[in-house]
Amino acid sequence: MAQIIVKNIRKEFGAFTAVQSSSFTIEDGEFFMLLGPSGCGKTTTLRMIAGLELPTSGEIFINGEEVSQKPASQRDIAFVFQMFALYPHMNVRKNISYPLVSQGMPRDQVRAKVAEVAQILGITDILDKPVGGLSGGDRQRVALGRAIVRDPACFLMDEPLGALDAEFRERMAEELRALHDRMGATTVYVTHDQLEAMQMGDKIVVMNHGVVEQFGRPQDIYDWPATTFVARFIGSPAMNLLSFDGMVGHGTSSVTLGEAAIDIPPMIGGADGRLTLGVRPEHVHLDDAAAFRARILAAEYLGTTQIVTLDSAHGQIKARIGSHVPVRIGDTTGLRFDARSISLFAASGHALISEANQKVLSHG
Repeated sequence: MAQIIVKNIRKEFGAFTAVQSSSFTIEDGEFFMLLGPSGCGKTTTLRMIAGLELPTSGEIFINGEEVSQKPASQRDIAFVFQMFALYPHMNVRKNISYPLVSQGMPRDQVRAKVAEVAQILGITDILDKPVGGLSGGDRQRVALGRAIVRDPACFLMDEPLGALDAEFRERMAEELRALHDRMGATTVYVTHDQLEAMQMGDKIVVMNHGVVEQFGRPQDIYDWPATTFVARFIGSPAMNLLSFDGMVGHGTSSVTLGEAAIDIPPMIGGADGRLTLGVRPEHVHLDDAAAFRARILAAEYLGTTQIVTLDSAHGQIKARIGSHVPVRIGDTTGLRFDARSISLFAASGHALISEANQKVLSHG
């Protein structure tokens, strides 16, 4: 197990900056997610932690040792790639045992370690099979086995489920999380899938254009996004974002959108000009008595709930409501928002501090 501290790391490839002054701490034993869209810098960050890329500037500490300029071979890590990276001419047993054999471990110890890892991963029955004929799920288990067998300080995983069919992804995600919990290992995991990150991670770093947009627990990031990018990227459907012109100051507890006064958490920070109100779909309620009006455009039935899409003067809104609530396309209705769950964003896209989100955003 290991604690990993990343301090102001930056990576430049010529004139292109892939990662800009990123800092975060991965605690011992955490399942830590690096999340963001393609090209955001998450894989480059992982490769710098691994030693496969050296940062242009900044520091990386693994268990208190500064390793930013040390190669991968001098860091106690195991890397699991998206495309498995198995040796096709070896069977399962030889693939898993290769790191131990290359270190000169005695044969009987190698066999015992391989048997132990195979038991953990449920692949004892395929140890003597060639890897070429295995399913994607089994090949990923073999790749994990080769990483686990070394007992490294931490596991680094670059979209390890990305090559699997959709039907295997959820099952393997559950297996990976259970394996992590059983071993108590520190795991750093790259993904572009926000549902995967929310399902598996203890902590998440959300990246965009090489910048850390937010860092924290999944629930905190979902409830209180630090930027409008995070608000759009996390959640399905995403947070509703309604633009308006206004001013808020310390203690402000309502804003005006058109002719409707909207209650918000009492503000601590202030801003004026172009502001954005953010509210999750499950905190939007159809209430014909409410002053904020919107026209119903569509309804998507999801079993116990439905997603209703509405058009307002301040932008399109999605509401997640009970499937039993009657809706009729084309009708105009009032909308009521859960005041304590509302976020406000300045023109810069950064969230304003309120009494509700102060703890999360001040910590982040």
